[in-house]
Amino acid sequence: MDYSSAFAPHIIGLIQQKRALGYKYDSQPGILRRFDTFCKECHPGEVTITRELMLAWAVQRPGEHPATLQGRITPVQELAKYMVRLGGDAFCLPKGMMPRIPRYMPHIYSNNELKQIFIQTDHCHYCSGVPYRHLVMPVFFHLLYSCGLRLTEARLLKVEGVDLNEGVITVMNAKRDKHRQLPVSPEMLERLKAYRQSIHLLSGPKDCFFPGRDSKPMTIGNVEKNLRKFLWKAGISHGGRGKGPRVHDFRHTFAVHCLRRWVLEKKDLRARLPVLQAYLGHVSLGDTAYYLHLTADLFPNITEQVERVLGDIIPDAGGNDETD
Repeated sequence: MDYSSAFAPHIIGLIQQKRALGYKYDSQPGILRRFDTFCKECHPGEVTITRELMLAWAVQRPGEHPATLQGRITPVQELAKYMVRLGGDAFCLPKGMMPRIPRYMPHIYSNNELKQIFIQTDHCHYCSGVPYRHLVMPVFFHLLYSCGLRLTEARLLKVEGVDLNEGVITVMNAKRDKHRQLPVSPEMLERLKAYRQSIHLLSGPKDCFFPGRDSKPMTIGNVEKNLRKFLWKAGISHGGRGKGPRVHDFRHTFAVHCLRRWVLEKKDLRARLPVLQAYLGHVSLGDTAYYLHLTADLFPNITEQVERVLGDIIPDAGGNDETD
């Protein structure tokens, strides 16, 4: 992607640094390209990110959602901080000036809700446009919950990433391009074996394990659309766009259910939390510890037990804001 404003060298340097640190940084270059054009057309004489320039870029456009605005500001904010780290002069928006987005409270599915959802996925009907849909959906959603996978990790899973002999899934598309191996439960393994026999007898190792239309990976929108249908048929209300329950809530539910089970089984939570961290692919233990807060809130009968053992590391309600 070409950049030609006075900020071009710094933009290129920021992108290279982010990717060297393991971030995919796929969408941000496009936003920085728009900022580059904005600077050339509207502020051609600027050689640093001044307060006026930053505030002009941060003006909310008609009909622009706060989340979209934040997504547009953040890469430029990172660019300003990058320039400062290199010894330059750049204005960074104070925290209070960043657009506020209502925090999404994860929906933790109850056992009964999971049962009703899986009844619907297991009875998914055949669709001629996507001939494997009725075979994909039951296994896909069971795997999301049983392994706590991120949506993109499951969507992009390859045939070679599912070792049915060892009962292990290798996630190759995790955050920061990190790979991890996940053992699956015996029940999930049997589902995977039957599924592979149904559609992957002639597949190559690089083929999508969960093929969508034209054997390409399912899109995020397609998976979310299917979930809304399953929720409706299961009698579980959906709050509308951006309100959930969401696909990512299967991952949240997996984590909370693990912690609750360990508490009830009187397991050593201090020893188990790093295990959950590795399984979920969290870089920080604090991200995993956030689920302790959710667990304690949702199951008051075990709150005292959790706080007695791990009270010093339970974050407050403003903790993890993981969305992917």
